[in-house]
Amino acid sequence: MAEQPNGEALLGAAQIAERIGGLAAEIARAYPGLQRPLVMICVLKGSIFFTADLARAMTVPIELDFIAVRSYQGQRSVGRVELVKDVGIDLHDRDVLVVEDIIDTGLTTSFLLDHLATHQPRSLRLVALLDKQARRQREVHVDFTGFSIPDRFVVGYGLDVDERWRNLPDVHVVE
Repeated sequence: MAEQPNGEALLGAAQIAERIGGLAAEIARAYPGLQRPLVMICVLKGSIFFTADLARAMTVPIELDFIAVRSYQGQRSVGRVELVKDVGIDLHDRDVLVVEDIIDTGLTTSFLLDHLATHQPRSLRLVALLDKQARRQREVHVDFTGFSIPDRFVVGYGLDVDERWRNLPDVHVVE
């Protein structure tokens, strides 16, 4: 058996899968009559599992793209955000859905939304698997939320600490 983090399981795989189905339905209702596929932008690396599962649950046509930023070292936000990889799809006049694993301080997400807005999309919305309001330093509007969680450091289902535990099917607390 793989090494486990030292804290409790906060969200189980079945609970996550059920909520993703609900999110996909909410998102489909928000985009009636799309003229072109919805562009889902996965924020690497943490959102990869969430994006894959959400994309498979979607009932509207989609295109996928990826963006990567860096803002954490270990369990601490370093307070600045660096764009590591930009999107490759032309987003001008497109409906864009940013897929985030977790909204914590809001600094990374607000940076991403501001950056993507410069591409002049038709619409720009945000879906987050986890929303941790207690640590918010910059307010961010989350259009679709999977789960609101307490102020605990979590790993699994894409979330990591120095690349550890990203592959766990559940979300666990790290003490």
